[in-house]
Amino acid sequence: MNFLTILIALLAFGFLIFVHELGHYIAARLTGIKVYEFSIGMGPKLVWYDSKKSGIRYKICMLPLGGYVSMADGEDESAPSDDPHAFSNQKPWKRLIVTVAGGVVNLIVGFLLMLAVVLGSTMATTVVADFPPELSASEVGTQEFGLKSGDEIVSIGGKRVHTALEMDYEIMRRGIEPLEVGVLRDTDGDGKRETALSFLVTFPTESQEGQLLGTRDFRVYATEKTFGNVMHEAFYRSTCLVRMVWESLIDLITGRYGIEAVSGPIGITGSVGEAVSYGIFPFLYLIAMISINLGVLNLIPLPALDGGRMIFILIELIFRKPVPRDIEAKIHGIGLTLLLLFSLFVAFLDVKAFF
Repeated sequence: MNFLTILIALLAFGFLIFVHELGHYIAARLTGIKVYEFSIGMGPKLVWYDSKKSGIRYKICMLPLGGYVSMADGEDESAPSDDPHAFSNQKPWKRLIVTVAGGVVNLIVGFLLMLAVVLGSTMATTVVADFPPELSASEVGTQEFGLKSGDEIVSIGGKRVHTALEMDYEIMRRGIEPLEVGVLRDTDGDGKRETALSFLVTFPTESQEGQLLGTRDFRVYATEKTFGNVMHEAFYRSTCLVRMVWESLIDLITGRYGIEAVSGPIGITGSVGEAVSYGIFPFLYLIAMISINLGVLNLIPLPALDGGRMIFILIELIFRKPVPRDIEAKIHGIGLTLLLLFSLFVAFLDVKAFF
């Protein structure tokens, strides 16, 4: 791992944290919450500007590690404030918007990056092209179970698939057992796939890092790009990544994957360097994945995360009474401590993997 790789990774992480904080900042300004500072980067300030109109200090700091937005009592909600524009004195729906804005912006940025990836790379379909021998990993191929060239795969294991990414993900995750595969087939020879069929298909499998995964033994056709199908592809690739994050957490909790499968910033830095070596679009794809990861994880209802704060606001909205500030602050404090300990443990695993 060279210096340039580490610098690119730092800038990428910094950018994603920056847009996260930018989401909180924009939402705070739009809802009338008082903002003290908005910082690009962390650490000692290099340059700054104090707005006479808003009173907000805008600054650029030395370390390119994202940024932060400082709101009136936003960082210490256990401390009451007499300022009517303070975060804690706003209506619950306003605080909810500001709280979820960071994660939502990360999801939007992930989609925009995915859109750039789709525009700059070949767009595959779910239409079977052929069954090359080099992709066959078992004696009996999927062709033997009813699939044939020209079939458009529309569902796998009962789940609708819109893109090749969704198709490959379903096969990889669930293809260790026979799956019901739904296809549309042209049976009249008129070029229209109007006949819906389904087959129980056994996919080839392979082992990666001790995990058994399903694979496909066929290639698919590419397609020309139009405005409509590019937007369609970017949207469903992004929603697929959201599902990957969520289901990966479930797999971690249920024990399908061990804790060693988790990577932190140190481990991801190596992946960023590898992606950079393959070109701009693999790099953008990885950053889109990380951005969507960051957005989803921040909205998980756990203490110290935006999702945990969201739950307390929802409780207030439902019961018309807030949870006492000191209790909420203690819960977030415990959550933050556990999160930091977990982050240190993951960092230890990442460092250990280099040796």
